[in-house]
Amino acid sequence: MESTRQKISHSIRAVSPGALKTSWWLVRIMFIVTFIITILNYLGVISWISMHLTPLFSRFGLPGEAALAYVSGYFVNCYSAIAVMTTLNLDARSITILAVMVLCSHNIPLETAVQKKTGTSAMRMILARTFSSLFLGWLLHQIMPGEATVPVAGPFEELKMDFWPMLGSWAWNTIKIAIPMVLLVFSLTIIQRLLSDFGVIRYIARFLRPVMLFFGLPAKTAFLWIVANTLGLAYGAAVMIDEVEAGKISAEDVDLLNHHISVSHSNVEDLLLFTAIGGILPWMLLSRWAMSLVLVWERRLEQFIGRKMGRI
Repeated sequence: MESTRQKISHSIRAVSPGALKTSWWLVRIMFIVTFIITILNYLGVISWISMHLTPLFSRFGLPGEAALAYVSGYFVNCYSAIAVMTTLNLDARSITILAVMVLCSHNIPLETAVQKKTGTSAMRMILARTFSSLFLGWLLHQIMPGEATVPVAGPFEELKMDFWPMLGSWAWNTIKIAIPMVLLVFSLTIIQRLLSDFGVIRYIARFLRPVMLFFGLPAKTAFLWIVANTLGLAYGAAVMIDEVEAGKISAEDVDLLNHHISVSHSNVEDLLLFTAIGGILPWMLLSRWAMSLVLVWERRLEQFIGRKMGRI
């Protein structure tokens, strides 16, 4: 019979090749996406898109400058959106609305690639996340206490630099992100395997069963739900991909999970960051949980109708 040390060693050896493969895939995607966005930003394309979105943002009770924060978050991540938001004189209500929109639809290129690799339609995820962000922005503008204010803010000044220094800055910043990402992904994959081999996941799933049922999710998705809510899609990708490729979770179940976490993930660090700049945490969390309920139960209805039609 294997000792605990031997079992741990065997688990690490078994999972390491897959973890390295997934880490390399994530790094390649991240370098490609951030390079494209950097070039587009250098050419002024991102600012041009933001300018043309300005009329739309008045429907969310937000000033035109908020469009740049949204677009930046949409194509890159929450950090870039926050960097822009801190240059604007927004009140707590406006910060909350904009934060919810960004939280629903940030880092679309990379996170959509992750969800597609686990079996969910990329176009469906893009449409679901974009619609959810716009709908919740409009809805919160209608129901949140207080009046919409259009602050007096100077135009956002884009930092321009020469091409090669800009490229060097991109490479260095991306490397600084890639190294801890690889370490975290690799560590997380090993932890997931150990938790599975030692039977801990079964207990987690049992404890969270009422929560999963409420959200319309299968109990076996409990661990992945925790990963997505604490670490997000990009960092939790290795675990999700490993579970799917190992056949531990069905395509139908992971599809339901993807619909939930598409608008509600990374609910620790990102929420605290937006709270730190003035966002109202309950509105930011509960509004996205409500939207995830709608997305999941609508998807369950589709699956149910599909099974019924298949039997006819």
